[in-house]
Amino acid sequence: MTEQRRRLRSSTVVLGGMGLLATALTSCGSDPDRRCVDRDSYEYTGGYKIVADKNCSSGSGSTAGKKRGTGGTGKGSKVDADWYYDADVSAGRADGGTFSRSEAVDRDGFGCSGGSGGG
Repeated sequence: MTEQRRRLRSSTVVLGGMGLLATALTSCGSDPDRRCVDRDSYEYTGGYKIVADKNCSSGSGSTAGKKRGTGGTGKGSKVDADWYYDADVSAGRADGGTFSRSEAVDRDGFGCSGGSGGG
């Protein structure tokens, strides 16, 4: 009877360890949450205005991937858009994040940014 309990405990420990390992590995390989924002629209009370993803480049780099596009305001105005990572989002605005992808990975992924950035 005690032998059966020991087996159950060890298999539970092994399965739990495998789950933790899988979580750590997927955290390293995945991109952090990102939003396309207008860098010129910052407000102290709400942060940056979120704009359509088409205004940001498709690359996942930080400032190297910046692109100027037309805004979603309907006025044809230019938007200084860039990806903003790991932000708190509320009412169409993003705040508390970073424009640096590598910094966002360092904050979220168990310190696994290394030198092997994905793309």
